[in-house]
Amino acid sequence: MSYADSARTVFADMLDMLDSVVAKAQDAGMNDDVLAEKLTDDMFPLELQIRVAVNQVLLALNQVGGKTEPLEETAYRSLAEVRERIAAVRARIDKADPADWADANAIVDLTLPNGVRFVMSSEEDIRDWLLPNFYFHVTMAYALLRKAGLALGKMDFLSHMARHKVAAADQS
Repeated sequence: MSYADSARTVFADMLDMLDSVVAKAQDAGMNDDVLAEKLTDDMFPLELQIRVAVNQVLLALNQVGGKTEPLEETAYRSLAEVRERIAAVRARIDKADPADWADANAIVDLTLPNGVRFVMSSEEDIRDWLLPNFYFHVTMAYALLRKAGLALGKMDFLSHMARHKVAAADQS
């Protein structure tokens, strides 16, 4: 499996999880004020954690996926809008043909807004930069929803594992 196939699978699985927990928040009657929830004063609120996570997918498509996708710059105003934006980006990752992604050894020259510069291969960009950042912000969103009182467990975070579950009758 190529790095592009692996990355697309991870992004799709975790976007599905993020959509699922936001839907669960809606079903539990949480209002849109939860988007302002923070773990600490120096961390991003839930809304920005989700938006940054979504932007990691778009950055992957832009940096190595051969796309020019605009980043999500406008703050999400509601849980419904969060779900709409997740679905839109999920559709983009589904349409992204791995054959269009840069060769695993192609060079990515990345300069952050603070001036820090990284030079790495396309595969390293995904593995060492984009996926860890994506997981960080997805995990923060999950933690913020738990902090806000949403009943979530580990299997909510790992919901994609349901496709690997063995039925009790098949375990012998």
